[in-house]
Amino acid sequence: MVQSLELTLDARLDAAVRSEWAALAEAGLPSQAQHTGASNRPHVTLLVRDALPSAGAAVEGVSSIAAARLPLALELGAPVLFGAGERRVLARLVVPSAELLALHAELHAGVGPGAVADADGAGADAPHSRPGDWTPHVTLARRIPLARLGEALAVLDAIDPAPELRGTADALRHWDGVARVVTPFG
Repeated sequence: MVQSLELTLDARLDAAVRSEWAALAEAGLPSQAQHTGASNRPHVTLLVRDALPSAGAAVEGVSSIAAARLPLALELGAPVLFGAGERRVLARLVVPSAELLALHAELHAGVGPGAVADADGAGADAPHSRPGDWTPHVTLARRIPLARLGEALAVLDAIDPAPELRGTADALRHWDGVARVVTPFG
């Protein structure tokens, strides 16, 4: 099951993304606003594996990296689609600053090799989260029909006032998809 390390957004940027979620939902479109679990909040996923180390130097390293690098300036960019088929993930790109890319690479190095399962149970990186393959983004909607994509983009464009899409990543968290628990670092 999925384990991930995720950046959370400051209050203003979080509210801006939630305003986009709400606008999509109000238009009858798929939206992350419809996911009402306590763990659901706007975030940028940095690392995805089947397993992560649960203790020791790797966890201490991740905590140290988070303490040294956060808060981190973020700017959200244009909408982007992920996936294939008739339904896609709609997201906002995160402008990949040198600082964000350095944090991403440092976290991957800090948790150790991800090519194969480690002795302590840490698993391989998901291909979309590896340094060099990663597209930083914040998800707006999952399973949006391609036939309604134009409508979704028009809804986002019509939000008035337009949300300010600059802010900071203020914290790092671990999502444990097995236990369905979020644990903050630092």
